[in-house]
Formats: sequence, C-alpha cells, structure tokens
Amino acid sequence: MPTKTKTKKEKGAVVLSDKEQAIANHPISALLEKSMNKPAVDDLVEGPVVAFEKSAVYVDLGAAGTGIIFGREFMNAKDIIRKVNIGDVIKAKVVDAENDNGYIELSLKEAKQALLWSEADKAIRAKQLFDLPVKEANKGGLILEWQGISGFLPASQLKPEHYPRVEDSDKDKILRELKKLVGTKISVIIISALPKDGKLIFSEKDNNPEERKEIVSKYNVGDELMTTVAGIVDFGIFLKIEEGLEGLVHISEIDWGLVEDLRSMFKLGDQIRAKVIEVKDGKISLSIKALKENPWKEFEGSLKKGDIIKGVVIKFNKHGALVSIKEGVAGLVHNSLLGGEAKLREKLELGKTYNFQVTLFESKEQRMTLAFLEK
Repeated sequence: MPTKTKTKKEKGAVVLSDKEQAIANHPISALLEKSMNKPAVDDLVEGPVVAFEKSAVYVDLGAAGTGIIFGREFMNAKDIIRKVNIGDVIKAKVVDAENDNGYIELSLKEAKQALLWSEADKAIRAKQLFDLPVKEANKGGLILEWQGISGFLPASQLKPEHYPRVEDSDKDKILRELKKLVGTKISVIIISALPKDGKLIFSEKDNNPEERKEIVSKYNVGDELMTTVAGIVDFGIFLKIEEGLEGLVHISEIDWGLVEDLRSMFKLGDQIRAKVIEVKDGKISLSIKALKENPWKEFEGSLKKGDIIKGVVIKFNKHGALVSIKEGVAGLVHNSLLGGEAKLREKLELGKTYNFQVTLFESKEQRMTLAFLEK
C-alpha cells in the first residue's frame, strides 16, 4: 500500500504523493473540475471557433466544455458568422448551460447586445460625447440612435439654441420646431441606460459632471417634490425637478392600478407631486404611486392560497388574463390552466366578473396568481 509523502517541489515542479495523484486522476475529480468551471446562463464567455457545420458553429470554452451556436441563434447571427473563420476568438452569451447533447448553447446576437449596454454604462460614467443624427421628433423631444439602439432626448435637455421657444407653449408649434432638427446632428451624452426597455436617455446640456453631482446631492430618498412633466415616453414620464435636472418615473411607478396610455394621463407642463425613491450615479428616480396608499396592504394576512374570491378581467397578455380584485390589486390567470390562450379567451371576457381561487398571494411583492373556477 503506498504511503503518503509530503508534497514537495523538485526542479520547480510540484510532485504529488501516490495517494494525491490517485485522487487527482479519479474520474470524479474531472467531473468536479468541469462543474466548477461551468458558466451560468447569461454569462459572457469567449473561445476560439473549432468547427463549422451547415447550421452550427462550435466554440472551445476550455475546461468549461464546448459551446454551440445553432438553430435560431445561428440564423440571428448569420451576418456575424459569415465573417468568422476557424481559430477566431469570439465572445458569446450563454443561453443554456448544458443542452441535451452536453453542449453549452451560445448566442452571438445577445452577446453583442450585452456588450453594447456595457459600453453605454461606461459612456455614462465617462460623460462621453457623441455626435448623433436626429431620427424623429415628437411633442416631448427627439429620437436619436446610438449603435442601433433607439434613445430619447427630452426637450428639456436641449441647449437654449435648440429649445423650441413658442408662444403659449402650443404643443403643435413645439412639434413643428423640433421637426426642424430631424436630420441634423446633435452633440449629446448618455445619461441613462434602460436595457429592459431597450432605451437610452440623452442630454445635450448635461456635460458638467461636477455641477450635476452638486445639484443631485441636494436630494435624498424619501423627499417629496413638486415637479413639472417635461417628457412622456412609452416606458415612463420625465419630471423637471429644477433647471437642468430631471427625474424619471418608470411606468411601473405611476400607479398601483393598470397603466397603459401615459399620454392620456399626463400632458407636458402638468404639475405633479412625486417621491424620490433612488439617487444613484447622478440620476434621480421618482415615484407617483409611492405617495398613494398601497392597496395590497388591505389583504395582508387576510388573503391566502386556497381562498375563493371574485375578480374582474381587466386585460389579456401573452401569459394569460389579468384579474383585478380591487383597484390596484390584480393577479394572473395563466393560459396553461385553461388549455392555452385561445381557450382562456373563450371562457373569460374583458370586463366580466368571475369566481377565482388564489394559488399564490404575496402582498409585500405585489404578486398574485389565480385559477378560474368553472361553474
């Protein structure tokens, strides 16, 4: 039986004892090493291209294993793949840590997007200046494009020479003035990046970081402010806090109830009271609903899984039906519970009230799921 000797260095190399060598060579060690190096979904990985097939690319990811780009991901990245050769090192995003064939599924397109958002974050921190063409104009501001990503430049973030000065703040006249800028280039910086919404926010005049820090430092989480609506976009509204400073109210922070058409709820110039919910990286996030009573609290401790309640169907989405049990308190009936989207819409009608059973209720997280009770 081999005896254990101490690990020692001989001529610069580490020598293992017989027992240590046996452990290192054991198949379980290889499996452990592989699992420890296994990347997770959404990780960015890189490695050399080792093989091509008609509709697949194989990438050597070292100890982690072999990556594959195929199917929809292959089709989405055909333009990129066309320029790649064997041996080229590429960066990709993990979409499946291990598929049925043992490969790590990768996405080149998603990696490109992730890298772009990373570049946007760096540009925000560096206050990097870009000369970008104006693509469109609306009553709230201008639409610009950076690296294929659409972004919004609120009118309030324009320099005085570009700001539409019109009599009586007539919105049609403002739009006509803003449209004159379409096709021209404007020097801007990125002040906010919203990957989930696929949007960027630009500023033409916010290029003095020290001055902005000083302005923003006056505000704290919890402050209640009287503001003015300066811009309206699909994902929220911009509120002017003071000259040269705006905050964003994301659509999820507008109200406890269902919010769909922001332009029918707000107009430019409206006076709005809002609460500061975050001050970070020179930006202020605001909430309107935080100043209203949370309707979910009414059911805390009184509503639980298994309870039978009445609810009205207020919206259909790709997941199922949204059912309201009180203004601001709604839960989802998933399509799968009724055999698919078509069958769900056959049995449930918008605006009608039905009986439902609670399958999940978490008041603090404002989450509820329901099951339809057929008669």
